[in-house]
Amino acid sequence: MGNRPIGVFDSGVGGLSLLRELRSLLPNENFIYISDNAFAPYGALSPDDIRKRSQALTHWLSEQSCKLIVVACNTATTNAIESLRKTYQIPFVGIEPAIKPAALQTKTGVVGILATKGTLSSGLFHETSAAYGQGVRILEKEGKHLVEMIESGMLQSEEMKQLLQSYTQPMIEQGADHLVLGCTHYPFLTPILTRILPQHVKIVDCNGAVAKQVERVLNKKDSGCESQHMGNTNYFCTGDSQTMLQFVSPDDVNVLSIP
Repeated sequence: MGNRPIGVFDSGVGGLSLLRELRSLLPNENFIYISDNAFAPYGALSPDDIRKRSQALTHWLSEQSCKLIVVACNTATTNAIESLRKTYQIPFVGIEPAIKPAALQTKTGVVGILATKGTLSSGLFHETSAAYGQGVRILEKEGKHLVEMIESGMLQSEEMKQLLQSYTQPMIEQGADHLVLGCTHYPFLTPILTRILPQHVKIVDCNGAVAKQVERVLNKKDSGCESQHMGNTNYFCTGDSQTMLQFVSPDDVNVLSIP
């Protein structure tokens, strides 16, 4: 079982930011990554459609003998992971915005959260906010168009910079000293955010914590990779491969049909 792959899926390339952490922490593991970009962004889908896509991707990954599946998408985690756990015997690790560390570390008592509509409106997000946000003012902002712009190669554009400024400046004016990135696409924006945010504002994402949780689950189930060799990663996308080619070699990307 140890050498079986770990499945990772997201609505697009966002989960590649998490995959980078996973490969760094678990270099001997084999991974299968799926960008479901034919149906992106998930934030625009209904909760029922998000669950259907998550079920379809999980079914395909289970057929590839994955020993663990990472739902590398905040929107899919909040809307679908419970139904996946009820349906499949495979262990799942999901994503949730890093509200807890931000709430514990804030000096001003104000924390900004940039996330998709699907995440901000979910029950799991509100439970997490209620659990860790007591005594802390949480400023929520939907990152409209950010996922689509990253997917379309506008990561370094002036339009992206201006949009991020419009989203974050009101948070800064209200005293936020932490910005939580509540979507796996958003860590790709960290270099731009670092340039436009005041130095005292700390950018927080959950990738490191999620990678550690994957490691804990593997150790608990004694299913870590036994090989001493560097693991392989197979990349798939369900739509146009051009977006993925910003991050992955053309020879490594495969187009996959999962209806």
